[in-house]
Amino acid sequence: MNTLPRADMVIIPVEKFTKYALNPAKDLDKSVAFERALGYNSGNIEKLIENIQVNLAKFPAKHKGNKGFGDIYEVILDLVGENGKTAKVLTGWIDDDSTGDMRLTTVYVDK
Repeated sequence: MNTLPRADMVIIPVEKFTKYALNPAKDLDKSVAFERALGYNSGNIEKLIENIQVNLAKFPAKHKGNKGFGDIYEVILDLVGENGKTAKVLTGWIDDDSTGDMRLTTVYVDK
């Protein structure tokens, strides 16, 4: 199984959750999906980030190419949420050429 390179050293910006994925004012559909599927909301963002970090290396990474800024990857994780339910969470990553970091670029409940 090909896992995400340097999965143990990823950068997960909290802003991806506070400003987008778990922010109903910015993206109501994403925030409702996380709340319903896994029990995550703006009050327990850190637990979702930790869940992703702990489980990332357990799932295969799919290389999606390079658009000139670094290699892009997709990892779909089966996560057990705060509510005890399991859902697929799609994560997007870039191996950023300018910083050398493997950074989260997108995250959402995969329907």
